Amino acid sequence: MSIEPLLVLELALLGIGTGFLAGLLGIGGGMVMVPFLTIILSERGVASGLAVKMAIATSMATIIFTSISSVRAHHRHGMVRWDSARRLAPGIVLGSLAGSMGVFALLKGHWLAIFFALFVAFSATQMFLDKKPAPSRQMPGSAGQLAAGGLIGFLSGLVGAGGGFISVPFMTWCNVAIHNAVATSAALGFPIAVANVVGYIASGSSATGLPPGAFGYIWLPALAVIALCSVFTAPLGAKAAHALPVKRLKRVFASILYVLGAYMLWKGLTGH
Repeated sequence: MSIEPLLVLELALLGIGTGFLAGLLGIGGGMVMVPFLTIILSERGVASGLAVKMAIATSMATIIFTSISSVRAHHRHGMVRWDSARRLAPGIVLGSLAGSMGVFALLKGHWLAIFFALFVAFSATQMFLDKKPAPSRQMPGSAGQLAAGGLIGFLSGLVGAGGGFISVPFMTWCNVAIHNAVATSAALGFPIAVANVVGYIASGSSATGLPPGAFGYIWLPALAVIALCSVFTAPLGAKAAHALPVKRLKRVFASILYVLGAYMLWKGLTGH
């Protein structure tokens, strides 16, 4: 599987787009990246189930780079809730390892595709509804945040997203302002990504049918190109988040997520 110019262009455009979205909405870009990487890998002869697994793992690996880039921009605006990030991180690491080393390796690729589609649909619906939390609700104590972090990390490991699809709704439900929730989600992307990548490399080390350039379930050529491009656009997205009407943007993005979710559902149900 050579890295032809067209492939480099496809991956570069994907990196530019997902990096911007990671900074803008705190989603890590995985919900967009996984469907497109699945298409790219499938077109190059990788078996359907394996393509889904590699897309999820490679998407997560890119978040290591985008999270560093976008969180720096959010931190400059003073938006990151570091107290919550510190309390959620231990559970996130444990949950991520359980998901990526255990369940991810055991599940068939088509089941992961269906699971991914359902969570994308759930996330898109949450964006559309834009529910307002009860005024008295606050972030739970240390034990509650440890448990919440575990769930965020575990589910992120199964779908290759940076956790923003759960952590942002969870924090806004606890009356954390949306801009703070997005910024804190970006900070949480780093421990989520590192822990999951360790798991994907370990669980994919014995997989068969991997394409050239694979390191466990991670496809290194895609990681290199996407990470390089997304690092430049993530700060632009973070800057735009403080100037644009986020509520309207969330609804537009939710519409795109429904389409991508439908593709992954078709992929999972048909095995194509």
